[in-house]
Amino acid sequence: MFVRTEPLLQASRQPVPVRVHTPIGSAVVLWRGDPREADGRHLVEWTVDEDIQWGRNTLAASVTWPELRQEGDQVIMSGRLHLTDDGAAHLRMGHWSVLFDLASPIPGTRDGSWVQISVEWDGVALYPYRT
Repeated sequence: MFVRTEPLLQASRQPVPVRVHTPIGSAVVLWRGDPREADGRHLVEWTVDEDIQWGRNTLAASVTWPELRQEGDQVIMSGRLHLTDDGAAHLRMGHWSVLFDLASPIPGTRDGSWVQISVEWDGVALYPYRT
């Protein structure tokens, strides 16, 4: 996915906090690429350190469209949750997916449903994708 990033601090080493702008919203996350490239337009991969915990950081969404936003120290991601055969999940947010590990079982009826995942901002990172 192509995003626009802008660094929030002048930093000479990573990770650099950046505001990421996407077609579905913006939030503050960590840039894991070259700090000198933190300001710009990039094709990126997303990682999230926190695992999904149904009923704690993952709930049924009140919206039925993809969304990315910030609430205090939390990054809120809304999308369709898809469970995998190997015990993980991915959240489909518009034209891209974010992979997650599961800390607790997800009700099977939630596979393919709209959910909202809330995680600490400094556990979300962007890596530049090199082709």
